[in-house]
Amino acid sequence: MTSKVLILADIHANPPALKAVLDDAGKVDRILCAGDIVDYNPWPLEALRMVEEHHIASVIGNHDRDCAQGSPVGYNPYAQQSCAWTHNQLTEEAKRWLLALPEKMRVDVDGQTVFLCHGSPRGLVDEYVFPPPYTPRKLLREYLCEVKSNILVMGHTHVAFIEEFPEGWVINPGSVGQPRDRDPRASYAILTVDVSEVSLTLHRVEYDVDETAARIIAVGLPHFLSQRLYLGI
Repeated sequence: MTSKVLILADIHANPPALKAVLDDAGKVDRILCAGDIVDYNPWPLEALRMVEEHHIASVIGNHDRDCAQGSPVGYNPYAQQSCAWTHNQLTEEAKRWLLALPEKMRVDVDGQTVFLCHGSPRGLVDEYVFPPPYTPRKLLREYLCEVKSNILVMGHTHVAFIEEFPEGWVINPGSVGQPRDRDPRASYAILTVDVSEVSLTLHRVEYDVDETAARIIAVGLPHFLSQRLYLGI
């Protein structure tokens, strides 16, 4: 029996990008998300609706938390404005739903244990872990061993990577809704488990950036947030 798991992160209120990912990934057995469902882009409630409709299991991200609370502490001016705007769009029910998301999640996929958090095992929501050489492989391996799992999934940086170790894998699937690795295509990962064989692969898919960018401007969010989608920054 083979299990196929779609691994996501940083949807950031961009349903056109999420739909492109779901269509591109095809039939999967489970969908996991490493947080930040909302903010930056113009459809927070629609993104939440898609997450629920597709039974996407997610941990909480810093933007999920801060938009729900209306507290964009330490954000740049663009992020402060979008966080405040998103807070005003969210219903009270949506805010409660976001704040109820767990900071970490451990799931079993046919005997392979997957640990998810938005930041890192030592800073579950707020720590940035970039790919090597920015973050030493030695530290990534320590994180993997600390969580006692076969696969450690983190988000937050919007930069995709996979690092393999004797103990397992450390992965960031990149961002669905706002990539920052100079590739504007939506990013995601696929985990395939076939008995004892494990495969992790990164994928990119184009989506209608024009649609999201135009809506960002139409609702009054900063123009920079629309421009960066074309550049993948």
